[in-house]
Amino acid sequence: MSVSDPYKVLNISPNATDDEVKTAYREMARKYHPDNYANNPLSDLAQEKMQEINEAYDAIIRMRKGGGSNGTGGTGGYGRTGGSRYGDIRSMISTGRIQDAEVLLDGVPAASRDAEWFFLKGSVLYRKGWLEDAYNNFATACRMDPSNGEYRAAVNQMNTQRQTGGYRTSGRPAGGGCSACDVCNALICTDCCCECMGGDFISCC
Repeated sequence: MSVSDPYKVLNISPNATDDEVKTAYREMARKYHPDNYANNPLSDLAQEKMQEINEAYDAIIRMRKGGGSNGTGGTGGYGRTGGSRYGDIRSMISTGRIQDAEVLLDGVPAASRDAEWFFLKGSVLYRKGWLEDAYNNFATACRMDPSNGEYRAAVNQMNTQRQTGGYRTSGRPAGGGCSACDVCNALICTDCCCECMGGDFISCC
């Protein structure tokens, strides 16, 4: 899909400031995010629209980075703060705007998700308390860019938490396996839940 006029796609003027570009993208990403159309006949159309919005956003980034920005932010394009494509998303995470950050991250096409995307997705999941999923994303970022100290530090920190009992896994250890203790704990939890609802998963307990 080619974007003939990316500004028109985002319903903004070519003279829009960097902040206006950011705002327009966020609003359209929220409106057409595929998660809003789950089990909906319009799901495919929403996916196509989201792709068009992302391509428009990327086109504006390229134009402003290569040929001088019309905006006033001096970032060289949306989300390019400090040389990072995701500068704005990093800012959202650091200020606790986790839902906004996740909407923008999930709007990035799967084929365009680089190591930094997985690191930031891990950061969002960590803030939400989904620790095992966070770890998996941090580990993916490390595999994609093993020389990045920020990604390695995140993985090392979570490994330390694992070893010191800082958090319990959700039955999906880092190695991808499942220990006997994990199985036993899962069975005991299941039995407790069943008994609370009048059933009995393990008859001997």
